[in-house]
Amino acid sequence: MPDPEGHPSTEEMDLRTVLNALADPLRYGVISALLREAEGTARTCASFDLPVSKSTLTHHFRVMREAGLIRQVDRGNSRAATLRREELDRRFPGLLDLLRTDS
Repeated sequence: MPDPEGHPSTEEMDLRTVLNALADPLRYGVISALLREAEGTARTCASFDLPVSKSTLTHHFRVMREAGLIRQVDRGNSRAATLRREELDRRFPGLLDLLRTDS
């Protein structure tokens, strides 16, 4: 069962759900950008400068969070996202390496 913020445990991460989240070009771009950052880097949702409305931005980050790709934490009036590298590598070995080579 996901935690109160909607983050699934590593065991709950489903490959189809992860791939579905990555199928959208904007979400794929966010994950690619986080892969280029140092491990543990947290970025606000607005820092990705996506060409969508605030409600659509919220939707995209919810999809990534519920798939288990990112962990989000509240920072006052914004949220910061961090790539769940270690957990993704443990659950789906090699997946992030494939994404890295495509970036």
